[in-house]
Amino acid sequence: MGTPTSREIETHPDIVALRTRSEQATVTPTGQGIEALSLLTGLYIAASPWIVGFNGLGTLAVNNLITGIAFALLAIGFGSAFERTHGMSWAAAALGVWTIIAPWVVSGPVATAATIASNVVAGALAVACAGTTAATGAAALRR
Repeated sequence: MGTPTSREIETHPDIVALRTRSEQATVTPTGQGIEALSLLTGLYIAASPWIVGFNGLGTLAVNNLITGIAFALLAIGFGSAFERTHGMSWAAAALGVWTIIAPWVVSGPVATAATIASNVVAGALAVACAGTTAATGAAALRR
């Protein structure tokens, strides 16, 4: 008996059907909108220290830069390989929650009205995008 190769698995009817359902979920206008909004949210979180002006708040600025880049990379993964990455939407939701609580958790002076408002709104949007991505992936798997 020969051992199965990855090429045989890739052409298995169940795998092909799963990929087809996942691709159908991402080619809808809603799926594409969620991906675009997620990417823009991540980029905004990364750039928010310079957009909002986190003057003298280096710790929160670095935190937002790293968190935003991580969220944007997850959004790119959701768009390019949805069938394999939608299960990681919990990580995107965790980054959104972290963005919301970061002004109170990171050390140093960070709590200004602008930083709090920026982080809470961007974090809530990130959580909403992650939740919608998870729901879209779950719906695609049920079909």
